Amino acid sequence: MAIFKYKALKENKKSTKGLVEASSEEVAVELLKEKGYTIIYLREKTKIDLNNLTFLSSVSPKDVVIFSRQFSVLVSASVSLVDSLKILVDQTENPKLRGIVQEMADEVDAGMRLSDSLAKRPKIFSEFYINVVKSGETSGKLDEVLNYLADELEKDYDMSSKIKGAMIYPVFVLCGLGGVGVIMMIFVVPKLTAVLEETGAELPAATKILIAVSDFLKNEWWLLLLIIVGLVVGVKSASRTEIGKRIIDTVKLKLPIFGHLFNLIYLVRFTRSMNTLIIGGVNISKGLQITADVVDNDIFQRMIRDTKSEVEDGNSISTIFGESKMVPKMVSQMMTIGEKTGRLDVILARLTDFYTREINNIVANLMTLMEPIIMVVMGVAVGLMVAAIILPMYNMSSNF
Repeated sequence: MAIFKYKALKENKKSTKGLVEASSEEVAVELLKEKGYTIIYLREKTKIDLNNLTFLSSVSPKDVVIFSRQFSVLVSASVSLVDSLKILVDQTENPKLRGIVQEMADEVDAGMRLSDSLAKRPKIFSEFYINVVKSGETSGKLDEVLNYLADELEKDYDMSSKIKGAMIYPVFVLCGLGGVGVIMMIFVVPKLTAVLEETGAELPAATKILIAVSDFLKNEWWLLLLIIVGLVVGVKSASRTEIGKRIIDTVKLKLPIFGHLFNLIYLVRFTRSMNTLIIGGVNISKGLQITADVVDNDIFQRMIRDTKSEVEDGNSISTIFGESKMVPKMVSQMMTIGEKTGRLDVILARLTDFYTREINNIVANLMTLMEPIIMVVMGVAVGLMVAAIILPMYNMSSNF
């Protein structure tokens, strides 16, 4: 099947353009004539349209959230899918997403289902997103599903933004301190320690270490840079392997303070995604399969996939969660109640709200504690550096 671009006149003499899918140009002409169109031009769409190259731009999660909210509002206002997508072409600022929305509008206008059009772009729309839309199409409640999907995407994006925002300050300060420290070690410390070395006096261990570090940074800075780049590349490469990702994900959950935060983040991703899928009409087994990919943590993924096997064998959805040390007991107990009462979606929504509030409290507390912690670390580092320089001077003065 090929896709043909066309421009035609409707029966009311208004012009229209779009795409039509057909096995040949002759079949495309017949399809358009059946719609009552008078064809102005018709040509096969090439795979690469040189007029719409947008490889220099990318589609961020925020772009998808904005698109989803605007799309849900239009569909809820009884605007047709095709018209909604065409309106969004003009409202979308991201050039790459604008081109994608235009293609989707043409494909849906040509008779393709919205979920199938989304599925052709897995790098932009996740399997979770596609299956929620597909369930809405099947149930005939696409407007409700799109509205709920937009709500959940906004909540997930807000939570991620808060966590990233909380990390900006400490990372910026630590990078600044590190930069100042390196500059001092390369340009300032050598001039001070040179005076001490010229005296020929026995230097304390702290001063010798300071001089050694200073000499290393001054003469072998390229090796340090190579080590840093190597570590970054090594970690990224390892994260693409099954064993490496498992190790990294395990370490993230074992980190002091942040490990508990990561644990709650993955738990909320599970409860929120599972709740959205159930409300959208996706069955529990399929929902667990999709949610495992959304969570994006090897430990939780294996736990969710084991839960899927348990459910398919006729067991409770809470069995594996109840045995895991990573999941609070309240989660499995409430899921059991939700399963027995047939209100699992309501229970998952309440769990999501509860643990989202806990995440927000932890992030707020981290922001409050981070500043004094950084000040203490900075004070200790400066104190050690000053002591390493002042101590030998004091020793020399006491000898006179």
